[in-house]
Amino acid sequence: MTVSAPPLELLPEPSLLIADRRVADSSGGAYEHRYPATGHPTGNVAIAGRAEIDEAVRAARAAVPGWQALPVNERRDLMLAFADLLVREAGSLINLNIIDNGTPHAVADFGPRLTADMFRYNAGWADKVGGEVVPVWPGAGFDYTLQEPYGVVAIIIPWNGPVHAIGMTTAPALAAGNTVVAVVSRRWPLRSLDLGEIAAVSDLPGGTLNLLTGRVEELVKPLCGHRDVNAVVDASGLAEHARTIDELAAETVKRVSRPAGDGEVGAGSLARLEAVMELKTAWHPVGS
Repeated sequence: MTVSAPPLELLPEPSLLIADRRVADSSGGAYEHRYPATGHPTGNVAIAGRAEIDEAVRAARAAVPGWQALPVNERRDLMLAFADLLVREAGSLINLNIIDNGTPHAVADFGPRLTADMFRYNAGWADKVGGEVVPVWPGAGFDYTLQEPYGVVAIIIPWNGPVHAIGMTTAPALAAGNTVVAVVSRRWPLRSLDLGEIAAVSDLPGGTLNLLTGRVEELVKPLCGHRDVNAVVDASGLAEHARTIDELAAETVKRVSRPAGDGEVGAGSLARLEAVMELKTAWHPVGS
């Protein structure tokens, strides 16, 4: 059986997404990607280093005030428009999925649409997040809680199925009003970085979604230990990273969440949304 060479003419120049800029030259060097069906080199992919982590976190932090101040109906509409753009660009993402790690076309076909559905679902929650009034005793009082975003959320994307995982993890964080710095594995980065290209030409404000690729084991410490990161979503599923992330989060006082697997408690999409928000409570006495 003859295996054809990869259609390299379909490949964009792989670039990191920081703010609204594409970064092709990075401090971490480059990784030679190979077509898994033949071992044929397809090109070099930029690898993020500490400098790009710092730059991406700064961009995410700068985008927080504007993203959170945006009326929630407009945040919802921007996410819905991005989902529509993902569907329009699905062909590119499907082809890159096949080149990236040899995924069969029948499997690759549903990835971009599933990702778009995740953005649509979570966009629908953007204008429904609120709080509740809490009964108090023994004296009269007015006590209420509000669900609020953390700010900058670092997300470690699993190496398998990264486009689907980007939708699963970043969409809830964005819908809640957070900005995101996401790291994908360098092993199969092409379709993830192409999603970043799509984000760069979308109407999402620069800095709300930053996508980096690199050696996850080297990027965990500078990202999850960064003082300007407020929360971490560890979707890597790797025990060797979990302890490091938990220790760094304890030192810098940030929440860590890990998406539950299918069928587990907390596996629903709403649980992922709640994991990237915190409850703030206010209490006021009533009467004399």
